[in-house]
Amino acid sequence: MEQLLELISRYGVLFVFVNVLIEQAGLPVPALPTLVLAGALAADGKLSAPWALVAALLASTIADSAWYLIGRRLGHRVLRTVCRLSISPESCVRQTEGVFERYGLVSLVLAKFIPGYSTLAPPLAGIVGTRAAAFLAYNTAGSLLWAGLPLLGGMLLHHMVDRVIGVLEGLGTWGLAVLAGGLVVYLLARWARLSRFRRALRIARISAEELQRMMDAGHQPLILDVRTNLVFALDPRTIPGAVRFHIDELDSKLADVPREKEIVLFCT
Repeated sequence: MEQLLELISRYGVLFVFVNVLIEQAGLPVPALPTLVLAGALAADGKLSAPWALVAALLASTIADSAWYLIGRRLGHRVLRTVCRLSISPESCVRQTEGVFERYGLVSLVLAKFIPGYSTLAPPLAGIVGTRAAAFLAYNTAGSLLWAGLPLLGGMLLHHMVDRVIGVLEGLGTWGLAVLAGGLVVYLLARWARLSRFRRALRIARISAEELQRMMDAGHQPLILDVRTNLVFALDPRTIPGAVRFHIDELDSKLADVPREKEIVLFCT
C-alpha cells in the first residue's frame, strides 16, 4: 500500500488514468484502492481531485468504448471468450444477458459495481445494437458514479486511510507474504474448481451433429430452447420441434415430463 501511495504521489493523475484503463480493459488490476488513495492525497492538497476524476473518466470511456465496438463487430463470441475465465461460462453469459434484458441501458449506470458485469456490459450493449450516443451517455454516468464515490470517500476519510496504511506497514514483509500466499491459494482453488466443472460439462454436453443422428435414428428427445428473450430477438432461428421458455420455468414445465424422457437444453 505504501508503494502504491508513493506511485500515486509521484505520477499523480497519470497513474490513476493507467490503472483505471488497465482494469476496465479487463485485467485483474483493481483501481478502487488507487481512487481511494487519490482522494486521500487530494484532501491533503497533494493531488487535484477534479483532474483525477477526469483521468478516471477518460480511461474508463476509452476502454468501455473499445469493448462496445468489439461487441458490435464480433457479437456473442466476445461474451463467451470473456466468460471462459469464470467458474460457469454458460451461466456467466446468461446472467449477463438477463441483467441487460431486465434493466436495459440503465444497467450501465451501476454495471461497474457488479462483479463480472462491469467488463461484459459494454460489449453486450454493442451486440444488441445500442446507439453510440445512448451508450456513451449512460456509460459516462456510471463511470462518474463509480470513480467519484471512492475519490470522495478517500477525501472524507483520509485520516482513516492514513491509519490503515500504518497498520499495513506494521505487518512488514512477512505479513505481505502471508497475504500474497493467501491470494495464490485462492486462485489455485478457483482454477481447480473451474477444471472440475469443465470436465463435468464435457460429459453432459451433446453436439448438434450427435443430436441430429439421434433424431434421424428415431429418438425424439424433448428439446428445450432456453435462450434469453434478448438473444432470441437477435437470432430467432431454433431447432425444429424445440419448445421455447425461460429457464426459470424449468421446474414447473418439467413436472409432468416422464423421467425416462431424454431432455436436451438448447442455450446460447
